[in-house]
Amino acid sequence: MELDKMDENDWRYHGEGNKSLVVSHVQLSKVLRLLKYPTEDSENPPQTAEQAFRQIQNIVDFSSNVMSCLLGDKFIHSGEVVKLPLEFVRQLSIKVQHQRPAWRRDKVMDIYSGCALCLPNLTWPGLPQHAHMPPLCVEIKPKCGFLPSAKHISRDIKSKVCRFCMHQHYKVASGRWKRRSLYCPLDLFSGSRARMHFAVRQLIEEPQNNFKIFKGGQCIYASKECTGEDSSDLNSLLYHLRPYFLYANCIHVSGKAVLSDFIQVLVNALLSGGGGVAERRQEGRTFCEASLFNKERQRYGSQGLPSESVLSRILRTQMLDNLNIEGLYPLYRRVEQHLRDFPKERTSLQVDGPYNEAFLERLQKCPAEDDGSLDFAVSKVHQYRVAMTAKDCSIMVALVPSATNDQDDDDQDTLCAAQRRLQDFLSSRMPAFSYSVSMLDLDPKPLDSIPLQLSLDHKIVQCYARTLAASDRDDRTLHFRPV
Repeated sequence: MELDKMDENDWRYHGEGNKSLVVSHVQLSKVLRLLKYPTEDSENPPQTAEQAFRQIQNIVDFSSNVMSCLLGDKFIHSGEVVKLPLEFVRQLSIKVQHQRPAWRRDKVMDIYSGCALCLPNLTWPGLPQHAHMPPLCVEIKPKCGFLPSAKHISRDIKSKVCRFCMHQHYKVASGRWKRRSLYCPLDLFSGSRARMHFAVRQLIEEPQNNFKIFKGGQCIYASKECTGEDSSDLNSLLYHLRPYFLYANCIHVSGKAVLSDFIQVLVNALLSGGGGVAERRQEGRTFCEASLFNKERQRYGSQGLPSESVLSRILRTQMLDNLNIEGLYPLYRRVEQHLRDFPKERTSLQVDGPYNEAFLERLQKCPAEDDGSLDFAVSKVHQYRVAMTAKDCSIMVALVPSATNDQDDDDQDTLCAAQRRLQDFLSSRMPAFSYSVSMLDLDPKPLDSIPLQLSLDHKIVQCYARTLAASDRDDRTLHFRPV
């Protein structure tokens, strides 16, 4: 990719989050991630080009020096900061504007700094020579996979119902989504194949911004709100998936079987990585009372995840938040007060970086008990920020169908190929896939987001409590019929 010969026509809109917009190259397996600003700042950017460069470099450093050590460097692609021609960036902004979802247009792309993060396009992995079909890629935002300890929370319901399930009620009530997702992260993180299968099925039923499927780098399944187009039709998804799950000479495979096999392949990838079965270290429940799978918990418990699997790595990192936002907030106030009194120490305390070995060491050597010191408070605040990144990350699972032997160039004679097809048919063997698992969205969370998190936490719990109260009233209503 020659930076001095950039052409906006070689790039297309790929997606966006709250703070950045992503475009992908039409031929190369590359994406560019560019910063976004509120629309009111479009004429006067809130930071200089040097500050924008430092912000993106902080993302790279945090990913490569901190998150890769905690999550495993085999899962991480940190990328590199690049400087782009400003005219290219301006033309690119104009080109992609009409492709953006309407609800994302309250922010504009940064066209002033020319800085971007260049990453591999994980939705379009490099294909092996034997690949005969475009690769599939599944993006999952798993969210928080455990319940907080009861001793750090003010409302008992938080130790019974997970944050995601409660948040769904608040999002519907506030108009963010029209329908609740019935996905529960605790099912996905359970290690039970039955519960994981159920969790993925719920993500497919109501993807929101937590689930997408790509084919050959193109999004074929996502919520309408995320893409601006209606690409969440299940029949359309089955049309795309069916060719990947044909059994030897079987002419027809039911839609239910196709979906079940697809989920099975995805769960296999999420459980891959080796290692023994990791113990669930948190106290209390390993199931959520709001999950529809809750009634089956006696039969399908929390079996534990393979210790080197991507989900196990994410869960361990999420559990660095062992105080919950309510238990952490007093420590945040301790740090905030110190920074008010000594603002120049913001750098030495690494509040805004640098995210290096010293930052990681501060995380890992945090005392078990609060000794009233500033160092303890700073370490716990940093642990919480890292945990929040793990709670908001994305998993990318690339699935490349393996060619059957009779499709290889050096295939043996026709008789052997026919025998293999017959064996496949008789054994109903599911087509094989090679897969790779990666993680994205590993940005550091800013210190000043902690008060906002506390406020949001209160709103979510209050909304859920009102929902439960209304449901109880409905259950207690007496209905009289004339005799």
